[in-house]
Amino acid sequence: MNILYRKNSMGAKSQALGLIFMAFLLVGCMGSKSRNESSLSLNVDKQLDYCVNQSEKTIALNFKDQMLPRNVATNSSTWRLVEYKDWTSGFWPGELWYLYEFTGDDKFKTFADKFTRYLTPLSVTPALDHDLGFQVFNSFGNGYRLTKNPEYKDVILKTADTLATLYNPNVGTILSWPREVPNMEWPQHNTIMDNMINLELLFWASKNGGNKTLYNKAVSHAEVTMKNHFRPDYTSYHVVVYDKDTGKKIKGVTHQGYSDESMWARGQAWAIYGYTMVYRETKAPKFLDFAHKVTKVYLDRLPKDLIPYWDFDAPGIPNEPKDASAAVIVASALIELSTYTKDERLAKEYVDKAEQMLAELSRNYQSKNENTANLLHSTGHKPAGSEIDYSIIYADYYYVEALLRLKKMKAGKPLNSIALKY
Repeated sequence: MNILYRKNSMGAKSQALGLIFMAFLLVGCMGSKSRNESSLSLNVDKQLDYCVNQSEKTIALNFKDQMLPRNVATNSSTWRLVEYKDWTSGFWPGELWYLYEFTGDDKFKTFADKFTRYLTPLSVTPALDHDLGFQVFNSFGNGYRLTKNPEYKDVILKTADTLATLYNPNVGTILSWPREVPNMEWPQHNTIMDNMINLELLFWASKNGGNKTLYNKAVSHAEVTMKNHFRPDYTSYHVVVYDKDTGKKIKGVTHQGYSDESMWARGQAWAIYGYTMVYRETKAPKFLDFAHKVTKVYLDRLPKDLIPYWDFDAPGIPNEPKDASAAVIVASALIELSTYTKDERLAKEYVDKAEQMLAELSRNYQSKNENTANLLHSTGHKPAGSEIDYSIIYADYYYVEALLRLKKMKAGKPLNSIALKY
């Protein structure tokens, strides 16, 4: 009897201890899950609604005719405006097209069309520089994707031909700045990392009624850049200068980064976004492999909040300015890149990181009542003392793009789908 009691008592105690242990584990797991969900919690519709509200306020400012917003200085509420020739001119109409895509509200379509048409002269004038893709494809390109307006297509095709005039067959890349720029050894041939984004205009045109040679020029540019623009660890030079006649690499330098050998945050972001897009357009495995490599070094070196300082090698970190624009460019690229890898673990890492970046930006970088932009704390050109800790229009554009891409992904839709009126 006593033995039986002891056995039962010990069994009851063991069972009780087991239940307590299981409860402890359950609470721990719930706590861990809660922390994980908190880090990834992002109400995409809420953030897009915020962007809608901010953009409506910006529209209500009623800018002077033919002017477009570029930036808002720290502690200011006033947009600095630019004309269509400015390299950032396509981001505001492009953002409005994205908001039309999100809302289906014809108000955004009307204003997107208005600001887009300001850029029409770019299609019929000699190329000022490589930024025609940023300017015309973000505006007319998104407009055509959503409306199929033949006038937009005509502008896109003409602009692609204009951009192609900067292609140097001796080098195999598009000239970025056809003018005197410090440290570029003009009239030698210079190519900047930003130029990767403009290749999308050439790819699209080659597949939609334009000259088929545009495709080959875009591929050549990506290949030559891949060969000459990167160090052994896959960090990028901002600029490479080539001999215009022989195509030989003269030097790799910076223009907007901390030093020639540093990793300028937005430059690496352009590389990640650019090679992801080139893989999409070519389906060449070498470009996908390269996109993963230039992404890894960026992600490995990020600070804990996943928002980079303006340059990863800036000497004053952690007291250096951040660059929200680099963060949203990468977030948008990661969402797309995740759809191209068969490695499920890596794909999940990319999406999780993108969502964490967007969550951090949504919590701590939104402009809210400070001005009518979407985001604060971008850095344009720190060595020149320009746009440091500003709201900048291209950060707003890629923020909306990344949110839309994440929304489509969560809904199981292709990222390039036309998803009016969710």
